[in-house]
Amino acid sequence: MSGDVVIRAEGLGKKYEIGHETEREHYTALRDVVANGARRLLTSVAGALRQGAGPERNAARNSVEDFWALKDVSFEIRRGEVVGFIGRNGAGKSTLLKVLSRITEPTEGRVVIKGRVASLLEVGTGFHPELTGRENIYLNGAILGMTRAEIRRKFDEIVAFAEVERFLDTPVKRFSSGMYVRLAFAVAAHLEPEILVVDEVLAVGDAEFQRRCLGKMQEVSRGGRTVLFVSHNMAAVKSLTGRCIVLNAGEKRFDGPTEQAIDSYIALGSANRVADVPAVSGKGTHTQIKSVALVDDHGAPISTYMSGSPIRLEIEFMTDGTKSLSVEILLSDHTKAKIGLASLHQFQGRTLPEEAGTFLCKIVLEPMHLAAGMYSFDVTTSNVNDTWDHYVPDALQFEVPFSNPAGGAWNFLQSYGYGALAMPFTSEVTFTELAVCGSPVRQGVGG
Repeated sequence: MSGDVVIRAEGLGKKYEIGHETEREHYTALRDVVANGARRLLTSVAGALRQGAGPERNAARNSVEDFWALKDVSFEIRRGEVVGFIGRNGAGKSTLLKVLSRITEPTEGRVVIKGRVASLLEVGTGFHPELTGRENIYLNGAILGMTRAEIRRKFDEIVAFAEVERFLDTPVKRFSSGMYVRLAFAVAAHLEPEILVVDEVLAVGDAEFQRRCLGKMQEVSRGGRTVLFVSHNMAAVKSLTGRCIVLNAGEKRFDGPTEQAIDSYIALGSANRVADVPAVSGKGTHTQIKSVALVDDHGAPISTYMSGSPIRLEIEFMTDGTKSLSVEILLSDHTKAKIGLASLHQFQGRTLPEEAGTFLCKIVLEPMHLAAGMYSFDVTTSNVNDTWDHYVPDALQFEVPFSNPAGGAWNFLQSYGYGALAMPFTSEVTFTELAVCGSPVRQGVGG
């Protein structure tokens, strides 16, 4: 490995085994657990007496599937680089960071790391819940390979950054999730690791803390240390990173400049008319959502939405003609918080066609003034009594690019925690000077 390359991944792959039960009850009572346990014991004994006949029958009921969370991922990262990892939920980002942090071993391939790594992948990573905040700072620092003198030298900075001085001698199990992550990030960032690995756990913190974290990571990178950053907040990714690696279904799809990487990431979602994201079926199997697309006025797929214009969606689905079925669309912001709902039945009083076949549903939503950033649509078909039939999370992802505030897309709303919706004025703003002690009233207009 050359002198300035601190991470080299070669053909990384991570495989998990997923079990499936072919017969599964929707509700299991305590008596069922006891009965099933006794039944398994009897089956095992009988199977042993019949030289394995029982286990063979049990195997017929259950199957195991190989799932590759990562497949043939290779890259190099140099000292001082700030690299973002972006992709849809389930793309393999967190798994990759766990491999790089030596939390889990790869199934195939290898990774070579030069330098001390500090990881913040989950709330309270490396903390012991029974110990106090003070004790966990020393414990976590020791885990990272710091001496007691080094920890003592940075101690006051860590406490000040985390803003937990009042609760420093309280067991961290009593901390809120926000306090937990503030202290964990403060320890990881201030104890001078050569490589800092941060997953989207920062979404737990409030807007002010997120800004301070981004500032700290920029400071860390300017000091010549390496930062690996996972986030669904594209504004944060743009401001912090110069290079991004795009993952999709466990494979590397792009590795290059951040702007181009984000375009590639968005294209993966918008070009995916037949959604290959995991779909979830409800109790019924009357429908199947086959594709979801954001389109322009001419029906061509697009990956960006300009605030203040109608939102045009095309949803292809199959139905067996069952009556009283609806379609719902849920809008989420970059934090995956649901911020909007559209319902065919609740808002329009209509239902899906009551005949079997494949249909294309064209929907136009009223203009919205969304802040610049990343958004996604979940799409579901359901019975009119709100029992969902086929649910597809993250069926479509799109970006609202920055534009002049007069055009409706405010760049700072999501980035600084002020919300996802801009609220433009509908008329002029007037200023009227109030009369004081009989002085005249003057009136002016502000554009």
